[in-house]
Amino acid sequence: MENTTGLRESKKLRMRHHLAATALELFLERGFDAVSVADVAAAAEVSKPTLFRYFPTKEDLVLDRFADHQDEAARVVGERAAGQSPVAALRAHFLAALAERDPITGLCDHPDVVAFQRLLYTTASLETRLAHYTDREVALLAGALEAESVPPLPARLAARHLVAVRQELGRENWGRIEGGRSADEALPEAVADAEQAFAMLADGLDRTLPARRP
Repeated sequence: MENTTGLRESKKLRMRHHLAATALELFLERGFDAVSVADVAAAAEVSKPTLFRYFPTKEDLVLDRFADHQDEAARVVGERAAGQSPVAALRAHFLAALAERDPITGLCDHPDVVAFQRLLYTTASLETRLAHYTDREVALLAGALEAESVPPLPARLAARHLVAVRQELGRENWGRIEGGRSADEALPEAVADAEQAFAMLADGLDRTLPARRP
């Protein structure tokens, strides 16, 4: 029974990847608004109802990759070292991601990543739908803070600020790459921006959010 369940889940995962990859290729080639769900289904050789079983909206075909990062901030905070504040943990994580040119930071000049981010930041409906993923990320981070006895409202407010900073830094870094600079050239400014942004948060949040207990 376990083998059957595992094979079924593996098949579903392969189908999700197939549908998302097919859709992204079409969107990049023709533009998001010029491609219909029916176009994606036909190219992927599935029916529209089958496609919608995997992706509730057309936008989700692009944004599904963000689902893998929704628990990232909560995980970083939950696994931080003793004595480290949530802000410090997320700052360190973001700086490390910049050094690795992680696409989630916006500081990645690989052509495929640049093309994907251009599609995201220039398509209004994608940015609107991205809020759904942002809300989930905020909720998970707030839950991690509440688990450390932070009251619900301060936890939600802190989580919203922390998630917003990570996203705005990513957008700023993408703007540098889109403007023609390489990731290496833009790194010093990206690091300086991250240091400033997290320092601004620390000035207020470190009085409210606890450092991790030993």
